[in-house]
Parts: sequence; C-alpha cells; structure tokens
Amino acid sequence: MSSSPEPTPLWELPEPKAEPARKAKPSRAKTASRRGAQNPAPENPVARVVVDIPLTHLDRTFDYQIPEKLHEAAVPGCRVRVRFAGQLVDGYLVERADSTEFTGKLAYIDRVTSSEPVLPPALHTLCRSVADRYGGTLSDVLRLAIPSRHAKVEGEPPAEPAPTPEAPETTAWEKYQSGPAFLEAVAERRPANAVWQALPGEDWPRRLAEAAAVAAAAGRGVVMVVPDHRDLTRLHDACVSLLGEGAVVALIAGLGPAERYRRWLAVLRGAVRVVVGTRAAMFAPVADPGLFVVWDDGDDVHLDQHAPYPHVRDVLMDRAHAAKGSMLVAGFARTAEAQFLVESGWAQPLVAARPELRAAAPRVTPVGEDFDVARDEAAKAARLPSVAFEAARQSLAGGFPVLVQVPRRGYVPGLACGNCRTSAHCRRCAGPLSLPGGLIDGAPRPPACRWCGVPETNFHCAACGSVRLRAVVVGSKRTAEELGRAFSGFPVRTSGATEVLASVPGKPALVVCTPGAEPIAEGGYGAALLLDGWALLGRQDLRAGEETLRRWMAAAALVRPGTEGGRVFVGAEAGLAVVQALVRWDPGWHASQELAERRELGFPPAMRMASIEGTPDAVAGLLDDLALPETGEVLGPVPLGDVDEDGNAERERALVRVARPHGKELAAAVHAAAARRDARKATEPIRIQLDPLELI
Repeated sequence: MSSSPEPTPLWELPEPKAEPARKAKPSRAKTASRRGAQNPAPENPVARVVVDIPLTHLDRTFDYQIPEKLHEAAVPGCRVRVRFAGQLVDGYLVERADSTEFTGKLAYIDRVTSSEPVLPPALHTLCRSVADRYGGTLSDVLRLAIPSRHAKVEGEPPAEPAPTPEAPETTAWEKYQSGPAFLEAVAERRPANAVWQALPGEDWPRRLAEAAAVAAAAGRGVVMVVPDHRDLTRLHDACVSLLGEGAVVALIAGLGPAERYRRWLAVLRGAVRVVVGTRAAMFAPVADPGLFVVWDDGDDVHLDQHAPYPHVRDVLMDRAHAAKGSMLVAGFARTAEAQFLVESGWAQPLVAARPELRAAAPRVTPVGEDFDVARDEAAKAARLPSVAFEAARQSLAGGFPVLVQVPRRGYVPGLACGNCRTSAHCRRCAGPLSLPGGLIDGAPRPPACRWCGVPETNFHCAACGSVRLRAVVVGSKRTAEELGRAFSGFPVRTSGATEVLASVPGKPALVVCTPGAEPIAEGGYGAALLLDGWALLGRQDLRAGEETLRRWMAAAALVRPGTEGGRVFVGAEAGLAVVQALVRWDPGWHASQELAERRELGFPPAMRMASIEGTPDAVAGLLDDLALPETGEVLGPVPLGDVDEDGNAERERALVRVARPHGKELAAAVHAAAARRDARKATEPIRIQLDPLELI
C-alpha cells in the first residue's frame, strides 16, 4: 500500500508573489494645476507695476509676482501685461523688490511685452511729480511722455553716441546783461535760471543753438521746446550747423509712429544729447540734462490739451530743479508767469541795454498821434489812415516787403450796424450775421445767420433802425483784396490757417497774415501794419493785453531797425498800456503791470486756481466733497453756453483758488475728491484743470 507524501508544513511553503499595484490616474484638474504651476523668480520676485487704467482711485502701484521664466526679461522700466480685475491690461514695471506688504496671494505677471527700459527712474519721478502738481494720474502723464511701441524699430541696433562738441563762440550774448554769466554757469555745470528778452531782429535760433552747444560741450543734455514746426525747423537747422547732424534730434507729434519711436529711443539710449521739438518733446529722456529752454512760453500751444493738461514751462522748470540744471524762458515778449519768476528771484532777466535796443527796434507809430491828426482828421476813425499808406509806400519804394497783420482770417468774419456799430443778429435765432460769399444769379449772396443759415434780406438795426451793414473785423482775404487795389502793380500774398508761409523773398510785396502766421522776409520787412488792434484787446479774456502784445512784438521783430527805415503802424490808441509797451519795446514793464493786477484780483500766477467743468450735478457733487485748504475760495459755479427758459445750463464751471503756498494742498484735494468720485462709479463726465489759461 502506497503511502501519500506528508504534507509540507505551512511555514515551509514559499510565499506567494505579490501582484504589482496599479497607479491611480490623477484627475484632470490636478494635472492642469501641476502643469501650470509657476515658480517665483530667485531674486527680487515682487514687481511693482503701474497699470494703464485712467481711474483716479487706482493711481498707485500694484504688486505682482515675477515667474522664474521671466526673471531675466522683467527689468525695471519695461512694458508688461498683467491681469487686473479679470482683464489683461498694459503696464510698466517700476521696480523689483524681495517682499511685499500685501497679505494675500500675489498674481503672476502674464508676460513681458518688451525688455526695453522705457521708464527709467528719472522719467518715472518726473511723471509722478507732474501728476501731483496738476492733480492728475500717473497713467495719464505716462501716455504723454512715452510714445507707442514699434517692435521693428526696437529691434534695430542702437546708434553710436554723438561725440562731445567743442565750446562755440558766444560773443553775440554779450549784448545782453548777465548773458555771458548765464552761459558760464551752464558750461561749469552750475544751475542757473534766466528769462531772456530777445532783441528785435535777433537770430534767436542761432543764440539758442549756441547755448545748447555750451551745455553739450560740458557733457550734459539739452531739451528745447518751441511752439510750432516753423520755429522747430529754424532751431533744428541752427543746431545742426553748429553741432552736426548726429548730435541733435527733432521730436514732434506729427512724425509717424516708427520714426518718432526711433528718435525717442536714440535719446533714451544716450546716442543724442540735444533734443529740439514741440510740446511732445518736454518729456524727452535725455541723459544728464543740464539745460532746458522754452521759446515763447505765452503761446497757448504750450499747454497740452490732454489730461492732466501740463504746461511746457512748468514741466521744464520741474525737470531743471530735479536735475540741478539750468532753465531759460525766452521770447520777444514776457508773460506774467515769467515776470513772477523774475520778481521772486528764481530767475534773472537777460535784457539788452537801451542803446542796443534803440539801434535794433523799428519805429512804432500808434494811431491818432497829434501830428497824424493834424495832417489827417480822419486818422482816428480810419482803418488804414494816411500814415500807414505812407509807411507802406516807402517800404515798397525801397524794395522791401510790407507785413499786414489782421486779427482774423477769412473774408468778413462778422457784421454790425453801419450807423451805430451794434452787432447784427438773426431775427429768427439771434445768431450772428455774416456774409457767406458767392453769387446768386450774378449778384452777391445776402447776409445769412452763422447758426441757422437763414438769409437776412431786409436788415433793420434793433438799436437805431438803420439798414446799413458794415464789417466788424475785416478778415485777411478781404484786406488782401483792398490792399491789392490800393497798391496796384505789387503782388499780394496771404499766410493763414489754410496755408502758412515759412518765408518770403526780400522783394516789394504785400504779405497779409493772421497772428502767428507771419513769414520771415529776407533782409526784414520795411514796414508792418498791425490792423484792428481793438479787436484783439477787446476779447473777453484775462490775458487779452498780454496776448496782444506778444503777437504784436512777434510781428514787429521781423521789421528792419528804425535807423534803416523800418516802421510799425499799430491800429490802437496810443494811451493804452499795451501800446506804450510796444512803442518803448518794454515787455518787462507791461508784464510787471499785468502781474500787479493779477495779484490784486487773485488770479494766477499770484494764486493757484482749479477749474471744474461739467453738468450742474457733477460740479456740485465734487465741490461738496472737496476738502479745501484754509485759504481756499470757490467762485461760481456759472453757466457755460446758453441756458433754458428756467435759467438752467447744460454745463457749468466753478473756479477754486488758494494762496500759492497752498497749491500742493489744492492739487491733492482735487485728486482725492476725483478718486472718491471714481470709486463711486460716477458716470457724468467732468473736467478738472489746474491753472487754466482761459479764466473768463
């Protein structure tokens, strides 16, 4: 009998092989989280970003985290894209830090648009200062200071820096008291501020180019701002002839985006030391700036029409103070603001001695002088009396052109009663009447309303009943026709809004222009006729006298000296202060009178003022929320434009003024009130402007 084998003890049986465990598949959410995880940068991982959002209550920097992949690209001053309130917005990386005061979780920067540091620390400080001065936001100022990016231009290799020029000859500045001392301070890199009153007929572009060359020879940068492209062309040509083509660059808003960005980058990268331009050049980021110049600071184009409405003169003053550089406010005339700088001791006047002035200035003849009235009893009432015709004939006979300045362009801008000079209005809507021009069946078209267009075929003056009409101000085209008939045989040229002439040949001709469009004549004009002065002086504007003198002096400066027969005829009463300032060629005296009157009235620059415009509810709401300084005073509000039958206006304006030492407090109070208004998501538009040019 076979016996079965004994069973193997359990403890001797081999252990069973364990089956390999299966890995659990992660969920899609966890996979996506792990794939999208970002690590912060190894050094200074916190970025302080200025987001491009025009809301006052968001006018500050926001902290973001820099991912490791952008550690090298995220340099201070570069453009970035960040997520803000659920949307991707543009911004500038101001600085990097190793920590943040924010207690929550920081979001990461989405991407670096460009590693070009377009916002260096000096430019950021300047823009912040300008925003604080005018009660605006930093993002608004950055839009004015930094042009739009052009990627192709940014990728171009940087240009080589221009060589340091040699110091130029500056003997022409010896005609002006303290002129050589000012240039000496610029050459020695010492801060100096001056208000330069240029002589009539002065080659001011050459003088400014010499001052720029002095600063450039000392290794410092220069920014010079002029009102328009004609002045820019003259100044740029003068700088090129003295410094060379590669040492100066012209910045103007009219350039294409590529060319403007190319020139701006050349300045930012230090390839160019001298910058000339119009208003757009006031923020030019020159390296080590030493001289800032504004020419003709009274021209209203120096005031930017975009928020926060900065003025070139004030921006350049801030830059000169921050950079310990020099500031030069230059022009033929002098504004009350420039006079305030002189009287406060901040700037020194650069004026020529009286013998130099008498040798350069033309002879000025106002209307109604005693000897003129004795010769022509109608001299006071005539638009162009015999003395003006005599001056024009002498100029044309001597082979020189004649400049005729007319306050307005066009044919006949306005009509009035031919008997009592009461303004002619439409019987239907009370709008102003004018001559539309053209013919109907061979006859001139009748007067028509400029508002509703209804013709007026049976005019009767509401004041005296007269049926006669006359021109309130004869425009440049009508004046050209009249002078062409009076001086037959001589060409008549016009310069105005549609076509502005840069220059005219030094040959006998009549040049009719509007203020600011005066072309330069080779060898100078033999005479200038400044017509309808009462139309300029009678404007409802606080700066009417100052602006009139500035326009007159700009035209008279183009005339030959009185010792060579140059004459200027002014169609205004001789007893007026502005006329006396022109006769004596003393704009400093008129500016001091203007400043004294503004101090008495409490207007800028003696005081700082804010203008608030908007709907009545918006203006009232902001005024109620405005925390004024102790010297604060509210004027108004007053309606702007027409009012309805109940006396209500669609828009109103209020003026808020404070003593000048409290100007920063006013700007801060306006900014805070606007921030609270934006935080409440107010929808009614409102316009806030500090130190506006137009007050009346």
